[in-house]
Amino acid sequence: MKRFEIITESDARVLERGETVTLAKGGHITPLAADTLKERRVTVVREGQAPEAAAALVPKADIRSVAVASDHTGIALRQFLIGVLRGRGLAVNDLGTHTTETVDYPDVAAGVADLVARGEADAGIVIDGAGIGSAIAANKVKGVRAVMAINETIARFSREHNGANVLTLGATLISVDEARAIVTMWLATPMREPRYIRRLAKIRDLEQM
Repeated sequence: MKRFEIITESDARVLERGETVTLAKGGHITPLAADTLKERRVTVVREGQAPEAAAALVPKADIRSVAVASDHTGIALRQFLIGVLRGRGLAVNDLGTHTTETVDYPDVAAGVADLVARGEADAGIVIDGAGIGSAIAANKVKGVRAVMAINETIARFSREHNGANVLTLGATLISVDEARAIVTMWLATPMREPRYIRRLAKIRDLEQM
């Protein structure tokens, strides 16, 4: 990894798009260079600060509380999973919906995503018909990394590689047994490898663009 005492505009221009570089402790980035680094999506790791900053983005490995919600198509699956979660000793914040009256999945997803982003829940689960819309909506909330999983492999990778803190499920796509296996895998998978953790900073930076 390239190391700089100071990063100027000319330095920034020759860095590869998406590259990661190290800035010495007490080092400086010129204003023009900062704009270019952002445009080229270059990650600057500051010596003595980056590990702590990156670690703050990692989802909790020891999940104790989960916010759960569904639209009208996911009520039965939500109620089943709440029983599974409480059976594991987890605190569950059930955000509904509780009737079969039609509700919009962006509203449901936002309720869970907001709680996770504010740190009021360690993780979130949202259920709609396919899980896709809720993932798109939840990912609009700063600090949330939502994934729609249809099997245990995706659930594991989403946590281990991508630090997902919200899981979305499609009630019309998976059985209750499949949902239980997906949720169990997702909750049990931590994110520990430094190279994956470092990439969360790049995801965070995209939210600033």
